[in-house]
Parts: sequence; structure tokens; C-alpha cells
Amino acid sequence: MTTRQSPWHGVLVATALPLRDRGAATLEIDFDGFADHVKWLADNGCDGATPNGSLGEYHNLTVEERARVVTTAIEAAPEGFTVMPGVAAYGADEATRWAAQAAEAGAPAVMLLPPNAYRADRRAVVAHYRQVAQVGVPVVAYNNPHDTKVDLTPDLLAELYQEGLIQGVKEFTGDVRRYYQIQELAPGLDVLAGTDDLAFEFAVAGSPGWISGYPNALPKSSLQLWRSAADGDLATALPLYRSLHPLLRWDSKTEFVQAIKLSMDVVGRYGGPCRPPRVPLTAEQEAQVRKDTERVVAEGLA
Repeated sequence: MTTRQSPWHGVLVATALPLRDRGAATLEIDFDGFADHVKWLADNGCDGATPNGSLGEYHNLTVEERARVVTTAIEAAPEGFTVMPGVAAYGADEATRWAAQAAEAGAPAVMLLPPNAYRADRRAVVAHYRQVAQVGVPVVAYNNPHDTKVDLTPDLLAELYQEGLIQGVKEFTGDVRRYYQIQELAPGLDVLAGTDDLAFEFAVAGSPGWISGYPNALPKSSLQLWRSAADGDLATALPLYRSLHPLLRWDSKTEFVQAIKLSMDVVGRYGGPCRPPRVPLTAEQEAQVRKDTERVVAEGLA
């Protein structure tokens, strides 16, 4: 079994946020339910949580809500369970404030996208990470060029790492070749699996961690997949991966939040609705997620 050497190692769950219709103008956050979910993930063996990521619908939270999500997760987390909040923002000033808030609340690290208000050039990206790094809390970069339109290429990540601005990266391009390229250019930089449907490949390659989505619904089988693959037990990992993959693929789709929340509902773990602009799954999408989730439940994987 791989030993965790840094807070962001292991399986950290990008937590979904329970929202409920209580008659207000907008769906309200169930903070007690969220605290319970963090504890449940820890009880099921997960190594940590990453609140206020895109799966946590951070774009649609008020300042007060976003801050309370962080403090709620940290207060609910048992000893040894990492809470690494996302601190993404349109620009470095706002991201710096969120990093400082997370550090003050007790987070041992934060996860940071590039500036996401526009397609930033290389100089702007470096300046962004340079400013947030001044807070003093370790930064794990998040490379998601599909959404931000900014690609943290291997050579750019190497520059950020060599300057001491980042200690890891959540790699979400979907190109597993990036793992090896980054390792060649920046030995020592932790390259974390960022897409559920490449978790097996990253674990086999030697990645120290997976910032994951589907463990919100399927923590035990997801952990078994990651740990068996990391330990080289492919006889266990590969059949499990094949069984889970129809669901894991949703993590790379536009509707990933809705799909993962629906799977949570199916297995008896409240997922609930999303705030706008996200809309419900189509009837066809919902039927597919239900079918695949019910299948893995029947296989004993929930």
C-alpha cells in the first residue's frame, strides 16, 4: 500500500454540495448534510475532500456560502483527513483572498485554476500563481483547459514548480501522456489524476493521488480500484475499472455534476438538484445513469 507523504496524496473527493428546495428564491445549502457527507467519506476510507471545486458548484455560491463550505468541511473532517479547498477565481486578487481564508480555517493546501475570466497568456498565468503562492499555503494547480481555455502545458508547469509556486497538479486534459511529460520536465512535481475515467492509468503510472468525483456515490469500490491499481494488483483493478468505467466517464462530460448527484440518489446518498445554470439531465441521460448505477449496485460495488 502506498504511503501518503503529502496532504494531497491518496483519494481526495471533489465534494458535491447538497442543495434543497426550502421555498426560498434559490436552492439552499444543507450545511448539516454537507458536514455529514464529509464524515461519511472519511468513514468509508477516503483520504480527503476538495470542496468548492466545479463539482461543488462554487461558481454559483455567495461569498458567505463559499466561506462556510470551507469551514464546515474542516470542522467535520476527522484527524488525518485532508480538506484542500478549491480557490479558483476570475483573477489573482480574489483567488488570494480565498487561499488566505482557507489557510486561516486550517486547510493544509489549496487547489488553484489559472485565472478563468479570459484566455490568459503565459505571463499572466505565472503572475497569477506567483501572487497566490505568497499566502504561504501549498498550492496544487488544476489544469482544465476544456473549461478555462488556458492549458498548463508540461513546460509551463515545470516553470511554476521550479519557482516554488506549486507542489502538485490535478491533470484534467484527458491525455495520459501528459503524466510522463510532466515528470520528465519537473521531477518531484506531484501529478494527480484529475479525470475519473483515467484513474487506472494514472495509478499504474505511479501517480500519488486522485482528485475524484464518483467516490461521492461509490467510495468503497473507487478506493479499491485506486489502491489495487497503485499496488500493481491488476487482476483486481482492471475488471473493477471496466465495471465502473461507464459511470466514471461522466466525470469528463458537461453534465458530470448532475450525473454524480443522480448516482448518489440511486445508492441512497442524497445528491439532489443543482443550481442554475445547470439544468436536469435529459430523460435519456437520466435513464443511462440510473441503469449503470443500478448495475454496479447489483454487482455489489456500491
